[in-house]
Amino acid sequence: MQANGNSQHNGTSGSDPFESRHRRNPTSSPNGEVSANGTSTSQSTKNLSSMDEDIVRLIGQHLRGLGFNQTAEQLIAESGCALEHPTAASFRAHVMDGQWERTEEDLQELESLVKGGKDDIVKMRFLLLEQKYLELLEDGIPLKALECLRHELTPMKYNTERVHVLSTYMMCSSAAELRESSEWDGKGPVSRQKLIENLQEFLPPSIMLPPRRLFTLLSQAVEQQKEKCPYHNTQLDSDLSSISLLMDHICTKEQFPNVTTQVLWEHQDEVWHCQFSPDGTRLATGSKDNKLIIWQVDIDQFEVRHLRTLDEHKYGVGFVSWCPDNLHILVCGPDETSEVFIYNSVTGEVRQRIHQSADDSLTYAAWMTDGRKFVVGGVRGQFYYCDIDGNVIDTWEGIRVQGLAALDDKVVLAADTHKRIKGYDFDTLHDFPVIQEDHAIMTFVVDDKKELALLNVASQGCHLWDLKDKVLLRKYHGPSQTLFTIYSCFGGLNQDYIASGSEDTKVFIWHKRNETPLAVLEGHRLTVNCVHWNPAEPSMLASASDDGTVRIWGPKDKLKRRKAVHSKWARDSLTSSGRSSPV
Repeated sequence: MQANGNSQHNGTSGSDPFESRHRRNPTSSPNGEVSANGTSTSQSTKNLSSMDEDIVRLIGQHLRGLGFNQTAEQLIAESGCALEHPTAASFRAHVMDGQWERTEEDLQELESLVKGGKDDIVKMRFLLLEQKYLELLEDGIPLKALECLRHELTPMKYNTERVHVLSTYMMCSSAAELRESSEWDGKGPVSRQKLIENLQEFLPPSIMLPPRRLFTLLSQAVEQQKEKCPYHNTQLDSDLSSISLLMDHICTKEQFPNVTTQVLWEHQDEVWHCQFSPDGTRLATGSKDNKLIIWQVDIDQFEVRHLRTLDEHKYGVGFVSWCPDNLHILVCGPDETSEVFIYNSVTGEVRQRIHQSADDSLTYAAWMTDGRKFVVGGVRGQFYYCDIDGNVIDTWEGIRVQGLAALDDKVVLAADTHKRIKGYDFDTLHDFPVIQEDHAIMTFVVDDKKELALLNVASQGCHLWDLKDKVLLRKYHGPSQTLFTIYSCFGGLNQDYIASGSEDTKVFIWHKRNETPLAVLEGHRLTVNCVHWNPAEPSMLASASDDGTVRIWGPKDKLKRRKAVHSKWARDSLTSSGRSSPV
């Protein structure tokens, strides 16, 4: 271990544009028979509530979308509920058939029903004429397209910038070039359906149902269930087709990283830092034994294999940072180290060695988002802005750096010995306050969206801050950290989780929304200095410890799979390379 100094309903309210909530009287028959076209001939006598009518309309729309038109018509007739306003239904049909003159008549009838009145009618007309113009061009009728542009679109004096863009498409030599230049799907049901969806934004849902509305509602319900699921950490159910709607969504702890699937033994002393590459295919670990080890990560087999060992360091490897290019890696040492290495992780060669003064302390580093520049610093007051070739572009004097994170190609966040995090703009050379704590900030990390910062605060656990509003969101308790540097991380699916090591040998995992630990992982024998989540595999977590090992954590089914694979290897008398061992 290293010492460290007004909710709005989506429907409509009030009087409905439909008379009697869209109800109509089907032709009655004393026997309640069904006609040949699938329409019930019995009159519905049941008075449906407003919600029931909405449900019927949603089911009818879904049935039509599946092609069950007869069934949908029977439902409509039996319930007495029309899916859409008659004019809206005609409007939809005319758009899908490309009858643009008829759509103009429909617009006149819909004007009193459109949300924004005449202004929205103008916008709708523009969208219709734009589609008409593009279809005429694709059909190879440039004169009619020009007439549409000059005599219909231009006189509207609306969105003139877009009209100028449309005029450039006259120069396209083929339909394929037109579709590519305009990023348009071409004449046909696909582009016309997209047009309908754009037009529906101007019409109340009581007049024309939004597209696939039932699917949207079900998706929202499932997403809400996922948000409430504490162990939701899988990408397998990213759409409705992969889950059942007959029961509530729930994940179990068994699907969450909660067991050691592999122990890496190659280091001979305390392991201070570990980090997966951005693409998740490699893992770098640094130790007090002066070694940087690069590991190959097989995500499919959930296995980590030794790739190469680099031992150019005299004082140990205290911090590593992968470049966004997945190739280069920055390596810093502990407090007494005055140089930083940039390695090519594939060849193992040192690309650059940055060394300014023997009095420097360069213990933290962060790549800028472009992957061509980086910042390094330390507690003795050095703060350098460099390029990948080792040139120092700029410096910031007197900043005792306790941690670094880049927000973009110019702005960097730095923690210092004054219990704060400040922003430093290397373009304007101005700094600004971001976070102030009451206790020492040991380390910090920023999430991928650059919206949240996770701080390890001395004797206080982990603190989650909102970077935009500069407010403390949550305090996560559990881990022990008083004297030593411990690195935490965001991770899991959508970075919904955070994890931290601890001086009491444990790994703590929380859901971002809950301050109580979701899981406490045990297995290390000494302080856990660093944890890092694989960016490409939500269920893989690595932890580095003073006990000289790195542990890979995953769900129980991954452990069973690895044991089965290794049993087969044993039966076939095959040996695996290195000293990595399954648990």
